[in-house]
Amino acid sequence: MLTIDVPQIASQSTEFTPITRILVVEDEELIREMIIAALKEKGYEAIPAKDGQEALNILQNTENPNCDLPLDLIILDLMIPKIKGLDVCRLLRNQGSMVPILILSCLDSESDRVVGLEVGADDYLTKPFSMKELIARCGAILRRQSYMASPTKFRQFRDVTLYPKECRVIVRGEAIKLSPKELRLLELFMSYPRRVWSREQLIEHVWGAEFMGDTKTVDVHVRWLREKLERDAKNPQYLITVRGFGYRLG
Repeated sequence: MLTIDVPQIASQSTEFTPITRILVVEDEELIREMIIAALKEKGYEAIPAKDGQEALNILQNTENPNCDLPLDLIILDLMIPKIKGLDVCRLLRNQGSMVPILILSCLDSESDRVVGLEVGADDYLTKPFSMKELIARCGAILRRQSYMASPTKFRQFRDVTLYPKECRVIVRGEAIKLSPKELRLLELFMSYPRRVWSREQLIEHVWGAEFMGDTKTVDVHVRWLREKLERDAKNPQYLITVRGFGYRLG
């Protein structure tokens, strides 16, 4: 059963702005309504969806270039009708959507969490869960998004150019496709060239301090990023391993 502990939060709280819009994709009506109530008490605008198809329809409308009210976060249950949560997540990332996704699931094995994160989710919370923890994780994801959103139109390192606002990367004159995590790793590295980042620091800034997976996840994503950036991934010139410490750019 879900832990029912919706926090009593003063209406004058300003931790989150009222314009933050969160899509709640959950087929169990009671849980969906409880989540929406908790989000609204925090000042969010919560949009309900009871299945994967409805969620994709809403997303199609909010990601239209003419839409003035895009989504800031998706809370996505995995076991939903019509289109399963993992397939929704996979479809969004394959289409280039960068909306953060927080997965909810009763599947709590390490392999389940890894799969969820690797198909593009930003966080993974297992059921039963505390509503306070859900709200805290939403806040952490949104803070990371704000931190990574750079006012700089582009970042340049050698022959790699990153356009953060456009989620676009050009390497040696050609566009490359990066996953959301790869893009955030690259932006962090390019924001602080030659700074050495430990695996724990990278997890904190890209995955979030609440991430419960193995630090090897960092190694896997760095390897994938190398394969897209380097001429020879076995002899990297961009993402350098500093043995005993972590990774740096250049």
